[in-house]
Amino acid sequence: MHRRLTVAAAQMGPIQRAEGRDVAVGRMVALMEAAHRRGAEVVVYPELALTTFFPRWYEEDRAAADHWFETSLPSNETAPLFEAARRLNVAFHLGYAERTPEGRHFNTAVFVHPSGEIVLKYRKVHLPGHAEHDPQRRVQHLEKRYFEVGDLGFPVVRAPVGSAGPVNLGMMICNDRRWPEAWRVLGLQSVELVMLGYNTPSLNMENRGFEAHHLRVLHSHLSIQAGCYQNACFGVGVAKAGTEDGHEMFGHSIIVNPQGEIMAQATSWDDEVVVADLDLEVCRLGRETIFNFARHRRPEAYARITEQVGAVAPPEWTPAAKVRAEA
Repeated sequence: MHRRLTVAAAQMGPIQRAEGRDVAVGRMVALMEAAHRRGAEVVVYPELALTTFFPRWYEEDRAAADHWFETSLPSNETAPLFEAARRLNVAFHLGYAERTPEGRHFNTAVFVHPSGEIVLKYRKVHLPGHAEHDPQRRVQHLEKRYFEVGDLGFPVVRAPVGSAGPVNLGMMICNDRRWPEAWRVLGLQSVELVMLGYNTPSLNMENRGFEAHHLRVLHSHLSIQAGCYQNACFGVGVAKAGTEDGHEMFGHSIIVNPQGEIMAQATSWDDEVVVADLDLEVCRLGRETIFNFARHRRPEAYARITEQVGAVAPPEWTPAAKVRAEA
């Protein structure tokens, strides 16, 4: 038995600060149409896909950044994307900045059914960067200033998607991919397809030590490949890439299978669609053998993971001879 689903990673090139949402949405519709021509039933867009990566800009008055946030979906600006999905019968994942009716701010992603109904919402948990202007940094990374920590956990929903029928869907955003706890929480809900977008600089901007340029991409891929393998799921990691407002972000969007293999990869740092045919039944192999959680997990040994945040020093070893001498 096979459960086949064709997915597309819709990588986007840069969105400049002066460009409006209409420009971004127009490009996204073109990417969706290209993906549809290649048989895609699901299109995955990047993190903060509607605007430039605005957390690189410091605002003394935090409210001055509110114009980057969406207060509703669909909006007048995003309606063409929802209309294209309905016309093409394509589901999609969208990352954006969300401002709630209560005035709260989140880095958010949604999975949208072709009908336009929002099936699943996720708010980013692992916010990188800092909350105040840091003069040591070459570029600011102010996610902790503009966003709250996500309050929805890591939800998974089972919903009909394309020709595959019901699929167990989960989401992450950018930095979440580097935290194995996030993957495992999704894996414990039998996730089959993890969708995540990212805006990741090509260089480490903290200016506190050297990190080789090529390792930035390696670490991104390694995180996604390991997460998929260790939780027996497919993953779609999608970049916003290129030189945005003078700052370079890497592309290399990938689709990964439950064995941790890269099935498809973008080769540009611009708008690009890569497509892969998934057989969701392949998730069973890992889930029923080496990663059979019910059989092999030992949560009684993992208490430190939830009880502790920062790392602590281990106890010092004392040679037996010294113990006897001091007795």
